Amino acid sequence: MAKNTICLWYDKDAEAAARFYAETFPDSAVGAIHRAPSDYPSGKRGDVLTVEFTVAGLPCLGLNGGPAFKHNEAFSFQIATDDQQETDRYWNAIVGNGGQESACGWCKDKWGISWQITPRVLTEAMAAGGDEARRAFEAMMGMKKIDVAAISAARRG
Repeated sequence: MAKNTICLWYDKDAEAAARFYAETFPDSAVGAIHRAPSDYPSGKRGDVLTVEFTVAGLPCLGLNGGPAFKHNEAFSFQIATDDQQETDRYWNAIVGNGGQESACGWCKDKWGISWQITPRVLTEAMAAGGDEARRAFEAMMGMKKIDVAAISAARRG
């Protein structure tokens, strides 16, 4: 296990979430699955307790801790994309698998984890600053899934 790992609390579906992420994002994998050595408040001995996994190169640990805590937008994965095809692929995978759309490139998976599917053209426009950033930002504010062509057009003015 990595020295620094993101721990994500799930009700009971950490393994299913890890497998979905591994199937969806490159440089992702499911590692060790650890079972509870005895009964605990939200599970039984032998249930999956933790799952080690990687999402786009980032080490994570999924904890099946029960329904006590829910995810919110204060934490999100941000996935940089190179073009509309890649943006669509990730967005559609998350939303199409029981997730939901939000605004400005954000969506949630069916386990409540927030994702920012962010084309590089948008982050590059923001880094450019000035009128280019303002135009790209204003275009983004009206979007759910980011439209790469519209951001590119906004950058140009």
